[in-house]
Order: sequence, then structure tokens, then C-alpha cells
Amino acid sequence: MTVNAARALHGSRTCFVGIGLPSAAANLARRTSQPDLVLIYESGTLGSKPARLPLSIGDGELAATADAVVSVPEIFNYWLQAGRIDVGFLGAAQVDRYANINTTVIDRGPDRPEGRLPGAGGAPEIAASCRKVLMVLRHSRRNFVERLDFVTTVGHGSGPGDRAGLGLLGQGPVAVITDLGVLRPDPETAELVLTEIHPGVTVEQVTEATGWKLRVADSVGVTEPPTQAELAALRALKSGGDPRA
Repeated sequence: MTVNAARALHGSRTCFVGIGLPSAAANLARRTSQPDLVLIYESGTLGSKPARLPLSIGDGELAATADAVVSVPEIFNYWLQAGRIDVGFLGAAQVDRYANINTTVIDRGPDRPEGRLPGAGGAPEIAASCRKVLMVLRHSRRNFVERLDFVTTVGHGSGPGDRAGLGLLGQGPVAVITDLGVLRPDPETAELVLTEIHPGVTVEQVTEATGWKLRVADSVGVTEPPTQAELAALRALKSGGDPRA
């Protein structure tokens, strides 16, 4: 999953990075196929080159290895909202068929308090203003739901035209990469469609792990397995070591 998410950044110059899986994928891309990729975190760091995966957007490793550290208002007003960033990379607790995101609360059922999540952070603005958005998360019925418990971040709303109607600048989500495969929005309906599966995964596994009747492409591809170099770089990121060791 992380390797394929990193590969999805091919050809990108700037990436606004969410913490967690998106950060792992973006840093892996910079260490492998995209050495010139500029990583931007909402804490104000431009061009961070962490030797290990950061624990949060406030991790000192990001500032210590950045080309520049600017204010949060500058990150959002000048860099993000002006459309200067190629890709936004986001995670999610829940996603629906139109790639809308919930990272706020989970409905735990009658007579139980709602489950609180980390919240929006910069995700709504990232999804609104980056030229395109990539998403990465694990694939289960708990994550891929028919109806979000809360709409934190708009992906494609309820279908074509919603983003334009809301005045959102970018394309929105162009791919959702999971541990089972890759989903992409249909050009006409904006609904997510299964286009690729990972080696050893079946289409049935993906549809069973999805909380709605998932559409499947006429021809489903199979992703390339990770190379030894990609795996070594990922292990080094997680351990803080040298990928050449």
C-alpha cells in the first residue's frame, strides 16, 4: 500500500503532506523515484527531508530538515489557497463512494457516546485547493462506508459539479490507494471505481470489504510488487537508518 501510494506521486513537484500513512508514502517517494519532491507540512515547513517518519506535524525533525519554516497563515494563504501545490496527500477514518472524508466523529450506536477522532486539521483546505488529491487508508467496511457519520472534508460531494458549485479550485481526489487495491473516480459520475488490485488480492475481497456496492472497472489491473530498493527505503524511514545499509 505505502509503496503504491508513493508511486502515485510520480511527476509531482510539490506535495502537501498529511501525517501517518500519507507522510510515509510521500517520504518514500522522495527517497526513491522523486528525489526532488518538495514536502510541505501544515505546521509551516517547506522542503522537509526527515531522516525518519515524523510523529506529528509538530515534530522537530520536520523543521530541522526543512529548506524554510514559515508561518501557518503563509502556508495556507500564500501556498495552498493560491493553488501553488500540486498534490495533497490525505488519510481518512471513513470515506464514502464519492471520496468524501470523515476524520471528526464516529457514531458508536444507540446509548453510546460518539467516538472522537483527531478532527479536520488542514484537510478541508488541502482537498479544496491542491491541484489534485491522493488518499491512502486501509480497506474495510468500517472505513469504506455507505454514509459518513460526519462530513469533515469534501471529495466529490454528491457527484459531478459539486466541487465547482462550492468554488473548490482543484480536481479533488484522483485516487484512493488501500491495502487491497486502487480506486479512482469515474469521469462521468465521480463515483469511486476499483481499477487495480494488489498481487494476491481478488476483486471479491475488495467488494466484500466495501460498505456499498462498489463499481468495478471492465478491466482490473494488478499493481507491480514492491522492489527491494523500495522496501529497503521504507524500512530505513521507519527505523531512521540509511536505506543503503
